[in-house]
Amino acid sequence: MNILDEIIQEKYKEVEERKSLYPVKLLEQSIYFQSKVVSLKKYVQREDKSGIIAEIKRKSPSKGIINAHVSIERTSIGYMQAGASALSVLTDSKYFGGSKEDLMVARKFNFCPILRKDFVVDEYQIIEAKSMGADAILLIAAVLEPAKLHSLAKVAKTLQLEILLEVHNNKELQDNLIAEVDLIGVNNRDLKTFSTDIEISKQLADKIPKQFVKVSESGIENTTTIVELRKFGYEGFLMGQNFMQHSRPEKACRDFITELKRLEK
Repeated sequence: MNILDEIIQEKYKEVEERKSLYPVKLLEQSIYFQSKVVSLKKYVQREDKSGIIAEIKRKSPSKGIINAHVSIERTSIGYMQAGASALSVLTDSKYFGGSKEDLMVARKFNFCPILRKDFVVDEYQIIEAKSMGADAILLIAAVLEPAKLHSLAKVAKTLQLEILLEVHNNKELQDNLIAEVDLIGVNNRDLKTFSTDIEISKQLADKIPKQFVKVSESGIENTTTIVELRKFGYEGFLMGQNFMQHSRPEKACRDFITELKRLEK
């Protein structure tokens, strides 16, 4: 069993436990449940923003502990002040050190799109995302059969949540080109081996239809990579580790965006 299979097996168990602890009727009473979502798609495309979806995560299966004591309040506010287009918040606890509370803290202090970053395998998690105050969810083609992914996408749309579809190869892309998807993220990291290659984004770029906003995920370590990826039509860039490995992730983000603006003048 590879690490991805292990994570998904654990996720199904976790979801069943959460269903018994926090029934859907309880989730629907959240103050966020009737709130209007902020469009991730529109914010990524805003010219006054950087296109960067800045991520908050404490650890990962491939890197171990990255930033165990990060302040969600300070980092999320700092990311947005730095010029990030949106926030991505890891809510998986066992493998990424995140929580539902992390996203709710980010929501409390920021009016911007927030992506719930997790391994969604059940519609319960989509209802849960709405109750947390998320504006968008991630659906990962590598862990969902197309029929399951499509049905989850329909559930998300009933709650007005936007969808970032994550793919790593052309088959995953072609199997899931559905109207419910708003953004397509090409993960440069293979979730089964955790090897990373920016060329994956370049190879899939012209296969993504124009109605979808293109997002490149993982392995973006310098500003020149973003400048290069823009030539392939990418407007969004999901970045976490590059910022989180610093003691002040928000400062690292600000310095990165300042350098990016200088390069793109």
